[in-house]
Amino acid sequence: MAVSVAQQVFSLIRETVEAQNVNLWDVRFVKEGASWYLRVIIDSDTGISIDDCTNVHHAIDPILDDADPIDKSYYLEVCSPGLERELTRAEHFEKMANQKIKIRLYKAKDGVKEFSGTLISATDETLTAQINSTTAEFLRSEISSVKLDDANF
Repeated sequence: MAVSVAQQVFSLIRETVEAQNVNLWDVRFVKEGASWYLRVIIDSDTGISIDDCTNVHHAIDPILDDADPIDKSYYLEVCSPGLERELTRAEHFEKMANQKIKIRLYKAKDGVKEFSGTLISATDETLTAQINSTTAEFLRSEISSVKLDDANF
């Protein structure tokens, strides 16, 4: 399977980002309108400041210039994941176990497309959550997104 631009960049910059005393939460390469954006999302147990974003930007910019992993022009953005952070990687699900989440499906299941509950566990194939008083299992392939429920904060 081909490695995506985001996966390449994640591997390329992870060590440098973590040397800035923050965690690399995710990397996304997305097109919005006519422009491409490389979003480097950083996190920390103590929160993310503008200075953190600026420091990471300055640290990774020369790495990206040297490696040149993207064959088109793009804007580099460094930001925090925010309160409703999207959970995409195995380590996100591990770290956020027992937290309130919102699950959005591609297609409605029993007439419902969005669920709120507590994350129990996740594998590459499934996600298990406590929805009201019921334990529910979802196939990862049917999930459009999983985010922290900002009602926690």
